[in-house]
Amino acid sequence: MPYKEKESFKLYYSIGEVSEILDVNPSLLRFWEKEFDVIKPGKNKKGNRIYKDVDLKNLKLIHYLVKERGFTLEGAKKKLKENPKELEEKTELIGTLKGVKSLLLELKDSL
Repeated sequence: MPYKEKESFKLYYSIGEVSEILDVNPSLLRFWEKEFDVIKPGKNKKGNRIYKDVDLKNLKLIHYLVKERGFTLEGAKKKLKENPKELEEKTELIGTLKGVKSLLLELKDSL
């Protein structure tokens, strides 16, 4: 199931917000945090995780590789290290195309 793309301008996201954006459980985000060294959320005074845009971008890449493309965790780690720029561009393009598709489907349904 693809993640929900939302336009936002926040500086920090809570684990609940990130799990809602990606449509995964918060426990999976904590697990990915341990497995992937590119995810380094900060913590506030209460000890709650706060994710920056960079963390969210990396989590979207991991979500795409693991959940949508079916990579293993080791395969996803390897792919992230090989060519992260190309992977980021591909996922952005796929997200845009999915948005266009949903818009076209809504238009079709309204006819």
